Amino acid sequence: MTINIQYVHMSTSETMNAYVTEKLEKLANKYEWIIKAEVHFEVEQNAKKNGKICKIELSAPGPRIFATSDEENYEDAVKNTIKDLEKQLKKRKETFTAH
Repeated sequence: MTINIQYVHMSTSETMNAYVTEKLEKLANKYEWIIKAEVHFEVEQNAKKNGKICKIELSAPGPRIFATSDEENYEDAVKNTIKDLEKQLKKRKETFTAH
């Protein structure tokens, strides 16, 4: 699986790169048919709530899988986004086994 990480309106972080890569590798081990992951980190300057946004788009057979999360810190945003992705991947896997 190829992982592409982008930081929008903020500086890059090697720690976050390692954290996201570790989480996505676990997902890739569980679902071998994931081809690529596009990760976007954003900070919303005048956010009314949290402002730390993580968006992840996965390329896999069928339509692309996308999830986003807006939290107080990036670690929580990554956790919640990956949790949403895993729900979608489980549904996708069920459709594979049904045919």
